[in-house]
Amino acid sequence: MDFYAASVDYETDSKIQNTIANEFKERTILCIAHRLRTIIGYDRICVMDAGTIAEFDTPANLFSMSDGIFCGMCERSSITLDDILLASKHTA
Repeated sequence: MDFYAASVDYETDSKIQNTIANEFKERTILCIAHRLRTIIGYDRICVMDAGTIAEFDTPANLFSMSDGIFCGMCERSSITLDDILLASKHTA
């Protein structure tokens, strides 16, 4: 899916994320995200760098890689492990 969130407010983004989580629970979603917070609850994340797969794992495992790209993006976005765990509970 082409990611919509670059042009919507937080409330609308939240409603769309809830719909995706509920209606596509048993489906594979390919999402290119502009807002990291909208994907931290997904079951797997693929981090691309210069056209190649740099990292691929669960958000929590990627976050635990302190020198990793995903962890660095989370730090710059003020996203904590607690944020990731809470988001994963909402999408489970």
